[in-house]
Amino acid sequence: MNIVKLRTVWYAFSGTLIIASIFAVATFGLKQGIDFTGGSLMTLRFEKRPTSLEVERAMTTLDLGSVVIQPVGDNEMNIRTKTLDEKGHGDLLAAVQETFGKAEELRYDSIGPSIGAELRDKSWKALLIVFGSILAYIAYTFRKVSTPVQSWKYGLITVFTAFHDVIIPIGLFAILGKYFNVEIGTPFIAAILTIMGYSINDTIVVLDRVRENLHRMGGDFEHIVSTSLKQTYLRSFNTSITTLFSLVAIYFFGGESIRDFALALIVGIVTGTYSSIFIASPLLVTWHRLTQRR
Repeated sequence: MNIVKLRTVWYAFSGTLIIASIFAVATFGLKQGIDFTGGSLMTLRFEKRPTSLEVERAMTTLDLGSVVIQPVGDNEMNIRTKTLDEKGHGDLLAAVQETFGKAEELRYDSIGPSIGAELRDKSWKALLIVFGSILAYIAYTFRKVSTPVQSWKYGLITVFTAFHDVIIPIGLFAILGKYFNVEIGTPFIAAILTIMGYSINDTIVVLDRVRENLHRMGGDFEHIVSTSLKQTYLRSFNTSITTLFSLVAIYFFGGESIRDFALALIVGIVTGTYSSIFIASPLLVTWHRLTQRR
């Protein structure tokens, strides 16, 4: 299969995913966890889990404000409230245990609203700084490549593929947040940064082979790019498959606390492998063709 010649197919597929992801984020937004909004989150395990309404009734005597109760798995439940102090935490746990008997506390997190807002702002700033740093680094690395595609275009294409690889998991989590109450927190930001690093590393391997072959081979630029892809795509595919084996195991057997983190990485690595092979190098050819026409 000539990947470069079929580039319009890959562009159409990626364009559809990107538009759908942006639409989901713009329409639904991301359901932010207490890491970003502030509040307290308690996860309890029951021998026989009560209904959400029964738990809400058991807490009516406590001044908790707005409470969100979410069943998890077979016998666990998340209870999210405003930020509680130690007394409020103890009163909440005591009220649940007094009403429903033994209830094991698996997790308790409490973050103030100001800290949550600071974490949110710093997370988005970190993403922007990473994008800018990548563009500068790639332009420097490929500085000796001036023809037929300028070095800065390699960097811009790398940043675009990184955006492609992170917007799709973000769009997926917007949909999951809307319909399945999946929240994002600092682990999700860590997953996005990991996806960016993995994707960029994969893309650079392919583009660097193009750079090497420009000095070794002659002839049409599209032929050089196509040859470079044939020399590197198996490496990218095999590396990703071995990583996915571990992530799939973590997703199914690692527990609820890291399941969303593993899911984000799985989707990101799949899209990262796809973009490094089917998007990055074909974009070089497309850009070169447009430049020639002008």
